Amino acid sequence: MGSKRILLVDDESDIQTVARLGLTLGTNWEVLTAVSGQAGIEVAIARQPDAILLDVMMPDMDGLATIAALKANAETQTIPVIFLTAKAQAADRRRLYEVGAQGVITKPFDPTTLASQVSGFLDWPLTG
Repeated sequence: MGSKRILLVDDESDIQTVARLGLTLGTNWEVLTAVSGQAGIEVAIARQPDAILLDVMMPDMDGLATIAALKANAETQTIPVIFLTAKAQAADRRRLYEVGAQGVITKPFDPTTLASQVSGFLDWPLTG
């Protein structure tokens, strides 16, 4: 299948930069980005990523509304979603798993371990 394609949906450009660095460090993954939930849905439909890293707190359409729309769309419903969130409470994490998250990564995250966290949630090899 070749390299994995990951869609990163986050409204903060700093987070996108750091996450892109972490996701491409030592992998051959392709990282797509979107700055809003709506843009993320459009990219997901058009580019069919292998996984989506999704920020929970975004203006207009938050991560919960975004995953609901992704799960409701036949073209994107099977794409695994991993949330990025600053809310680390057990109840918050449980809610994210209840709406269909494959994993939850707490912000601030360590960019040097981000790819291994993602590969762990998705059972992907780090190379390939």
